[in-house]
Amino acid sequence: MLNWDTPIKCALKTPLLKATTSIFISLYPAPSLSPMASIPCTLPLLLLLLFLGRYPAAQASEPERATYIVHVAKSEMPQSFDHHAMWYESSLKSVSNSAQMIYTYDNAIHGYATRLTPEEARLLESQTGILAVLPEMRYELHTTRTPQFLGLDKSADMFPESNSASDVVVGVLDTGVWPESKSFDDTGLGPVPSSWKGECETGTNFSTSNCNRKLIGARFFAKGCEAMLGPINETEESRSPRDDDGHGTHTASTAAGSVVSGASLFGYASGTARGMATRARIAAYKVCWKGGCFSSDILAAIESAIQDNVNVLSLSLGGGMADYYRDSVAIGAFSAMEKGILVSCSAGNAGPSPYSLSNVAPWITTVGAGTLDRDFPAYVSLGNGLNFSGVSLYRGNALPDSPLPFVYAGNASNATNGNLCVTGTLSPEKVAGKIVLCDRGLTARVQKGSVVKSAGALGMVLSNTAANGEELVADAHLLPASAVGEKAGDAIKKYLFTEAKPTVSILFEGTKVGIQPSPVVAAFSSRGPNSITPQILKPDLIAPGVNILAGWSKAVGPTGLPVDNRRVDFNIISGTSMSCPHVSGLAALIKSVHPEWSPAAVRSALMTTAYTVYKTGAKLQDSATGKPSTPFDHGAGHVDPVTALNPGLVYDLTVDDYLGFLCALNYSASEINTLAKRKFECNAGKQYSVNDLNYPSFAVLFESGSGSGVVKHSRTLTNVGPAGTYKASVTSDTASVKISVDPQVVTLKENEKKSFVVTFSSSASAQDKVNAFGRLEWSDGKHVVATPISINWA
Repeated sequence: MLNWDTPIKCALKTPLLKATTSIFISLYPAPSLSPMASIPCTLPLLLLLLFLGRYPAAQASEPERATYIVHVAKSEMPQSFDHHAMWYESSLKSVSNSAQMIYTYDNAIHGYATRLTPEEARLLESQTGILAVLPEMRYELHTTRTPQFLGLDKSADMFPESNSASDVVVGVLDTGVWPESKSFDDTGLGPVPSSWKGECETGTNFSTSNCNRKLIGARFFAKGCEAMLGPINETEESRSPRDDDGHGTHTASTAAGSVVSGASLFGYASGTARGMATRARIAAYKVCWKGGCFSSDILAAIESAIQDNVNVLSLSLGGGMADYYRDSVAIGAFSAMEKGILVSCSAGNAGPSPYSLSNVAPWITTVGAGTLDRDFPAYVSLGNGLNFSGVSLYRGNALPDSPLPFVYAGNASNATNGNLCVTGTLSPEKVAGKIVLCDRGLTARVQKGSVVKSAGALGMVLSNTAANGEELVADAHLLPASAVGEKAGDAIKKYLFTEAKPTVSILFEGTKVGIQPSPVVAAFSSRGPNSITPQILKPDLIAPGVNILAGWSKAVGPTGLPVDNRRVDFNIISGTSMSCPHVSGLAALIKSVHPEWSPAAVRSALMTTAYTVYKTGAKLQDSATGKPSTPFDHGAGHVDPVTALNPGLVYDLTVDDYLGFLCALNYSASEINTLAKRKFECNAGKQYSVNDLNYPSFAVLFESGSGSGVVKHSRTLTNVGPAGTYKASVTSDTASVKISVDPQVVTLKENEKKSFVVTFSSSASAQDKVNAFGRLEWSDGKHVVATPISINWA
């Protein structure tokens, strides 16, 4: 046995061995051992090996690496380098011998993407000429009767069939494209525009022959995703531009798909499908994979799109909120805007919560979602004679003619969340042969249907909860199913809880059009205020985003579930992912008529002609509340493309205007450089104000500490129509804020600019400090140029 009091002389010759022996003795104290033994000279080494084996955390480990995007001040490249790529390589090697560049950028940003440890990232960011080292961000997808609903079918003569319409290119950043879709037929289109510099990349199940005069470009960007998650599994998804998800084909065909007659989903919404800009060309940039959409890949796609010469960029994706100089989509969109490219992004599907928006940079057109005047009724008929209206896209084996037993999922499960019909929570013996009522939440709507079917049930009623209200979203369920609103769901549950032997039938009624009121703001559509810059009103506008029919991928069923073996040419889905490409396509239409207009002018035309009331004069409704919606819900209103072609006046913006806006935000020189890719010094002698950005809306912010206050906003109008005299009128729903316009009348020649100031004077008491809304209109008797107003207190 060991004698811990014996002097240890021969063996403890190194600090490490001394320390190890000391720690070992502290872990195994003397009382547990006999004080009779002497210590051999080899013991400390044995103790070291034993200690390291028992406590592996004490061993040195390699710090974990992550992907970072390195923003570089290109103008600060040392003279010792002949090319910026050599400088990038040198800067990277100075902090890591093993790191490799994943991408280099020169259009979307100046810099590169690489894998670094946190310490290497910190060291790199401290170097001269390095503006920022930002961690990789993962973005998520924000997942037809539309042309008729928007009036495009009646106004075809207003949109040119000339080369100008087919020279416009819409770039779509998404899950890729299914090139065989009829929506990408190039019949009737002329040669690819000479300005086009893009290409058709090859890869898994995709070759250059998959492109044509409609789908003129297709690229894929996977390096960022693979750096984070490992190589793409090509047995599950194509490492190529091919769309295995369906989302990208749907958004691309919505924006600029060709005319396809006889389109439908299982006979639902049957008719002619067409994109918003049927003669525009499409370029697909695949940036989204099963693991998500990564910022390094998104920037690489924007980099290529700028170089390829697209005219419009459509991004139906979003991530967490961040300052503009830390948001890769905002940074890439700024570079696109500088090149004259309009960038349209989805607002997000996090509604109806306030402050839930994505993509709020003022150089991005932010699109919320509204409904169409079309529905797919599926009635729920209870055994007590009560009937409730729901919706469904189910097409398959019919239910028996006689009513079936009916059960609430929460009573057919031992799980606390059994009411949500999550996988594995239903008891087959309690649901077999019955129809099950499930509550929405936690898992996808179609996934609930799959769970119910696998448990042996014959059908499902899906009930909205308070989070969804009365909004009904139709799905192509795997079993007979109907989705009902919250009120109907509550009434049905009351029947289930009080009836001893409840029964139910589901009656499918196909497609109904002329549904009123329409549009209404979708409950899922993300809402303002703008959490990054409250003085910029977002969303900008809404467009159709509920139950939209468009092209689909043959690699996946309409539900997207692995168990769904059905294959369709068209699918009906919902989300601001669907509303965004509507606006992208409409922007392409306007660009074809007015090729000289800036992205800001095109957006202004879409916003100032949007409508906020129905033909009856009633205000647009919010599906989440059943009450009138506000500019925090619908922005400037619902898009009206026919009127947008001839707006009369526009609120235009230049790159310098946006730089002044960044100065007003008190951004540092390096933060501005990250966005602008060049040195820009804010003028110390100039007073910048966010309120002076020439935006086609007014978000008025009073400081809450003051009982009264005055806020001024300045704007400049540009006449894009004939010479005329416009008069201002203001409406508001609050008497505690006085609104005045100076001057109230402006006379403008063709292409002339005139400025005006709007003064907001508050006399609000504490109880009056609630959100208020209004509207400013300029009219010459023919044109109405409208801008929304929101008023709130910080």
